Amino acid sequence: MPGHSPAACPAVTEVLSRVGDKWSMQVVMQLGYGSMRFNQLRREIDGISQRMLTRTLRGLERDGLVSRTVTPSVPPRVDYALTALGESLREPVSRLGDWAVANRDTVAEARAAYDLREEG
Repeated sequence: MPGHSPAACPAVTEVLSRVGDKWSMQVVMQLGYGSMRFNQLRREIDGISQRMLTRTLRGLERDGLVSRTVTPSVPPRVDYALTALGESLREPVSRLGDWAVANRDTVAEARAAYDLREEG
């Protein structure tokens, strides 16, 4: 595959560690519906803590996937949105999610078979 050489592996691993984590994928998919405020995102993403959402948004912003817009008001309004780079990530993330759903039973069966072999 083009661009997938042993020398490129550290770069690929670094990017995938960001975009492949549980919370980042959910934030990207939620922001795919449009810009959202912090508390709205937190309500939409089941189980994420305030601290984890803050860390995830900062990481995604640092990587150029999410933009943060502060509107001066009392209190200040902060909106998060996908950048063009973040938008380009939606399709592969969605396809990976579709693959996971389509294959979850097969994976569960493989795990059960493996566990039986390892126990015996």
